[in-house]
Amino acid sequence: MSHDCCSQPGLMLPADALLRMREQVAPLDGEEWVSLEQSPGRVLSRDIAAAIDLPPFDNSAMDGYAVRAAEVAEGVTLTVAGKAFAGAPYAGECGPGQCVRIMTGAALPEGLDSIVMQEVVQVEGDQVRFTESVREGHFVRGRGSELTAGTVVLKAGTRISAGEVGVLATVGVADVPVRPKLTVALFSTGDELKAPGTELAPGDIYDSNRHALRTMLQAMGCEVRDLGVIPDDLELVREAFRRADAEADVVITSGGVSVGEADFIKVVLDEMGKISFWKLAIKPGKPFAFGRLPNAWFCGLPGNPVSSMVTCYELVQPLLNHLAGEPAKDAPLLEARLQDNLRKAPGRQEYQRGILSRTEDGSLIVTSTGAQGSDMTTSMSRANCFIILPREQGDTAAGSLVTVEPFNAVLGGL
Repeated sequence: MSHDCCSQPGLMLPADALLRMREQVAPLDGEEWVSLEQSPGRVLSRDIAAAIDLPPFDNSAMDGYAVRAAEVAEGVTLTVAGKAFAGAPYAGECGPGQCVRIMTGAALPEGLDSIVMQEVVQVEGDQVRFTESVREGHFVRGRGSELTAGTVVLKAGTRISAGEVGVLATVGVADVPVRPKLTVALFSTGDELKAPGTELAPGDIYDSNRHALRTMLQAMGCEVRDLGVIPDDLELVREAFRRADAEADVVITSGGVSVGEADFIKVVLDEMGKISFWKLAIKPGKPFAFGRLPNAWFCGLPGNPVSSMVTCYELVQPLLNHLAGEPAKDAPLLEARLQDNLRKAPGRQEYQRGILSRTEDGSLIVTSTGAQGSDMTTSMSRANCFIILPREQGDTAAGSLVTVEPFNAVLGGL
């Protein structure tokens, strides 16, 4: 069995490359405070502890009647002394033989210890007849039952999403300490690249990579400095790198990292910075480069659109998460039954595009999107996962169990 040209010694697997990247790169220093409304997508710079108990007072988990459990039994009748609403507690006395009409979330009146659902009582005027007994504490959410004041509710390094915003608001946090927002400079290179909406001359193609990458980076909460398309001109490439290095924490390019005569990125990088590695045992995406500029880190992505998106998912995204201060975490991997025969030559770890779904019995299956050319953006649009085929694996038959990596936001729909 022959190996392709990419099995040559020295080419790292993506996981090894990512480990090296994380070892070289330290999270950005600094802290800023933003409002709760501005916090989604940011990364916490310090632990957040609750300043109050949750709940902050005993309250009702149901609409019903607040009672003393010892007074309630089948056939017992109590008199309603008043009503308690969320935000409008009952402030009066509730003596023996009395109860309080109460709504969900309302504070439990002084001296009462249980809630009886309104569905299991008979009401006539201000008299309530109970059809069953109740245990003490029934449907009462006790003060501090979720957590007590001083408990850490969110740890430093947590990226804030809707759930975290809910927690911050619940414990009364209005100003949130976060890590600096990452600034990423992005540009494509190539005389053949034209803006969507313009007319193509012979040999031209539309610049899709930069738009897809910008969308991915913005979804991560990055501040993106889009420098556009840089023609294949050495001085223009130099100037783009100087500007990007001065403005950004990370410089990302698309195209120009292969060995063509008009690929000037490697020339400029040799002049300005230091390359850590160039080319990986990954398909698509072999010509991926990582290194250091005077002020910024550099990621050079391949020019083929699928290659650029795959390497952004597998290498750039976790690197940026690390820079932002998030703890390292592995991508979610699942096992699914393959529905197609897949062709593969040993030599590189492949990320073929697939459609992950469940059968009626709950089993996971994955279907190929079809042709896997690295220029086929439609294969990414149709897919919701990568089918990950190990480096030394060859062709894979339908019915095999394979490892799949869902794209962002897919897991919840399975």
